[in-house]
Amino acid sequence: MRRKSFDAIASATGLVVAAVLLTASGLLFWANSFIDDNVRTQLTAQKIFMPKAGSEQLNDPLVKPYLSKYAGQQVTDGAQARAFADHYIKVHLDKSTGGRTYSELSTASRLDPTNAELQGLVQTSFRGETLRGMLLNAYAFWQMGQVALIAAWVALGTGAALVLLAVMGLIHMRRTSYDVDVHVPGWHPEKSHA
Repeated sequence: MRRKSFDAIASATGLVVAAVLLTASGLLFWANSFIDDNVRTQLTAQKIFMPKAGSEQLNDPLVKPYLSKYAGQQVTDGAQARAFADHYIKVHLDKSTGGRTYSELSTASRLDPTNAELQGLVQTSFRGETLRGMLLNAYAFWQMGQVALIAAWVALGTGAALVLLAVMGLIHMRRTSYDVDVHVPGWHPEKSHA
C-alpha cells in the first residue's frame, strides 16, 4: 500500500472518530449539567438541613463521623443526600423501630391491628424509608452525572488527541512522495511470491 493512501485513510478515520468523540463529549457535559441542576433544584426545594455543629444530634457516634463535614448545611447534592439518608435517617429509624423494617412492622401490625404503638411505628417507618429512598435515588442520579462528567473529559481529551494525530497524518501525507510504500518491519512482500 502506498504511504500517501495509508496516511489519507488513517487521517480520515481519525477525524471521523474524533468528531464522534467530541460530539459525545459535548452531550456528556450537557448530561452532567442537566443532572447536577435537576438534583440541586429538587433537593433545595425540600429544605433539608444537616444537624448544626455541636448539636446533640451530631454528637451521636453513628452520625458524627459521616455528617460533621456537612454540619448546618442544606442538602443540595447527591453526596449530602446519601450521607443524610444512610447516616441520619437510617440511624434514627433503626433506633425507633428496633432495627425492624417497614415490611416486618407492617406484617406485625396486621396481626395485631389494635396495637396503636405498632401502628405508629409502621407510619414512622413508612415515612422515613420513603424519604430515605427518595434521597438515595437523588444520590444515584447525581452519581450518574459524575460518571458522565468523567466520561466527557475522557472523550474530549481523546477526541482532541485524534484531531492532532489526524492533522499530523495529513501533513505527513503532503510531504511524502507518491511512490513510497508503507514499511512494516519483518514483512517482505517480494519474498512471499517466490
